[in-house]
Amino acid sequence: MTGPSALFQGLTPLAVRMRPTSLDEVAGQSHLLRAGSPLVTLANPDAAARAATSVILWGPPGTGKTTLAQAIARSSGRRFVELSAVTAGVRDVREVMQEALTQRDLYGQSTILFLDEIHRFTKAQQDALLPGVENGWVVLIAATTENPSFSVISPLLSRSLLLTLKPLTDEDLGMLLDRAVTDARGLSGSVVLGDEARAALVRLASGDARRALTALEAAASLAIPDDDDDVRTIPEISADNVAQAVDRALLRYDRQGDEHYDVISAFIKSIRGSDVDAAMHYLARMIEAGEDPRFIARRLIISAAEDIGLADPQALPIAVAAADAVQFIGMPEGRIPLAEATAYLATTAKSNAAYLAIDAAIADVRSGGFGRVPIHLRDAHYPGAKRLGHGKGYVYPHDAEIGIAAQQYLPDELRGRRYYEPKALGVERDVQARLEKIRRILDGR
Repeated sequence: MTGPSALFQGLTPLAVRMRPTSLDEVAGQSHLLRAGSPLVTLANPDAAARAATSVILWGPPGTGKTTLAQAIARSSGRRFVELSAVTAGVRDVREVMQEALTQRDLYGQSTILFLDEIHRFTKAQQDALLPGVENGWVVLIAATTENPSFSVISPLLSRSLLLTLKPLTDEDLGMLLDRAVTDARGLSGSVVLGDEARAALVRLASGDARRALTALEAAASLAIPDDDDDVRTIPEISADNVAQAVDRALLRYDRQGDEHYDVISAFIKSIRGSDVDAAMHYLARMIEAGEDPRFIARRLIISAAEDIGLADPQALPIAVAAADAVQFIGMPEGRIPLAEATAYLATTAKSNAAYLAIDAAIADVRSGGFGRVPIHLRDAHYPGAKRLGHGKGYVYPHDAEIGIAAQQYLPDELRGRRYYEPKALGVERDVQARLEKIRRILDGR
């Protein structure tokens, strides 16, 4: 048995050591790795001598973009060159293209150029890629966390396949952690990963394989005693080791369990109760626990419509804008529009009048209270409708002096029924006053 100094000294990071050597070892992305898919075809060594389509891999960090590129290069037998858009310039790109052309013409060897963070390349730098991609000097595999439609030039997009990577599932991350603990490239069975620690690592990773393996390596170094003589059994990585390793308190939060529903319930009720500080607390708990930000955004939209309504008509657009922003920019930056929307909804005026109105109307319909549409409101455009009197007596509101005409809209059976009762809160106070006047006019009073 070895202590941490012997186990970790001089080694490359665990996340690098555990990179798959073939597509068979890749976790997740099954939608891109089906038989006959472009990536599988690209990795086929029998196809290495033929032209291949360049690809752009778009997805969140830690989903395997670099891993896929390296696995494809190893499996296909193609020459592999890696550039980072952070450090490479136009000159570097042209040198790679020239060398790739030489390798192809003199040795018949195809080159894969992996370009990380292509969204950081300027238009001029991306233009330098075009001759090599178009003429097949290289097979470009470009990676980006930004929407390629906005960050990659159109000529390059049109010459490449755009493939979208998904965040790894909890099952994918669990499998990666288990493999890293036992694999000879990883921790070689020098530790045992406890169930609570495993669940904590999966939760903290939030779909990012690199983050999961980095945290595992740090937690393992804490679990293994410094003194080899003290190790009589295989040490176990505990939840406390994970908490120490990531310098973060571990939240009890199961995205499929009671805690998930309890926290989101407390979040919405805090917004409804106008306690912005409590709402921020529960929002922070969900973010730190790795809750799906799209789930939080959806609940904000529901809250804006259900609990605020016309007391503040801006609440719903702000909640929808926050959801769009989260979808567009992702996390961790997505926490900012989520917090902005949360603060706005919690501190604005509240009314559930619209929510109560539709539920009351639905209840009437379900109980049979609907009746016939008044004859003057019926469609008069289809053949024979006018002969039946449809539309007769209808008053066009725009012809009325104030834009509202005294006439009946509800069926006879529901005449005088009131569903929407605005509250004297926020903007709805003005709606209430206007609605009283409208109803008097409609009733002919």
